[in-house]
Amino acid sequence: MRMPTARTLRRVLNVWPPFLFAGIRVLDIAGDWRRARVVLRRHWYNRNYVGTHFGGSLFAMTDPFWMILTLRCLGRDYIVWDKAGEIEFVAPGREDVFAEIDVTDAMLDEILAATAGGGKYLYWCHAEVKTASGELIARVRKQLYVRRKNASSVADIAS
Repeated sequence: MRMPTARTLRRVLNVWPPFLFAGIRVLDIAGDWRRARVVLRRHWYNRNYVGTHFGGSLFAMTDPFWMILTLRCLGRDYIVWDKAGEIEFVAPGREDVFAEIDVTDAMLDEILAATAGGGKYLYWCHAEVKTASGELIARVRKQLYVRRKNASSVADIAS
């Protein structure tokens, strides 16, 4: 199976119903798969009862990116799954908000070293959701499950 380019994936995600109908737009996915930039636009249809962004939309705008970016950086010899996630709401989102998801050399080096022996590794990723002026709206954390592929990998993921 041929993997899509970063540009193609950005286009697909921008018409993917969970993003499209939440007002989420992928601004960029770097060609080297090291960064994604996302915006959650404020519309009448994605506000909660008090007029601020839905918390689920704030989380969703970052949700798939660490797994996808990390998987693309590590390559086909690795399994990468989302294991856990959490969000801390810091301030109400009353305007468009942005997030940048980065995969760093240090992150990849840590994962590669920890999985070199064939074991699983759980890695926590962090991002901040901010307004254009830099006001912090939320902190998001996602835990990735990473393991080199082998015959027992799939059975171990559930544990």
